[in-house]
Amino acid sequence: MTSGVVCGVGPVEAAARAAAAIADRRPTGVVNVGLAGAASFDEPVFVIGTEAVYCDADDPRWIELHAPADGHLVAAAQRALPEARLAPIGTSARVGGGTGCEVEAMEGYAVLRAAALAQVPAVEVRVVSNAVGEPDRSRWRLAEAKAALVAALPRLVEELEHA
Repeated sequence: MTSGVVCGVGPVEAAARAAAAIADRRPTGVVNVGLAGAASFDEPVFVIGTEAVYCDADDPRWIELHAPADGHLVAAAQRALPEARLAPIGTSARVGGGTGCEVEAMEGYAVLRAAALAQVPAVEVRVVSNAVGEPDRSRWRLAEAKAALVAALPRLVEELEHA
């Protein structure tokens, strides 16, 4: 049976909760879902992360900065969400910190890295809800993006369970 975990907001909380949940539940796979910002934004769109890029650290001598998504889970997510874009997703603790990535969120790298350390396949799926750095929050389409994510979750989970 599939069960969810709320990983919290930001990379530190996400890493801690994901690592604890993976250790406790021993899942066969992990999918991190949520909302994201993008450099350009017209309307909510799904993005399947090909990798999560840790943008708050820039010295690869200290930390691995890329957490690749599992190829089988990416393919399954594509079957469930054929309209989704494939792209690296930047992780940063601050809005606008996802340098070098078109799409950014706050938790993906933490979750994918925790899964990789536990040798559990993982993928990140986001719905873009706003332009990164858009100061007018009334232009963010959070409710619409959340509704799209909620509507897609059953088919996404079903496809991922068969991957």
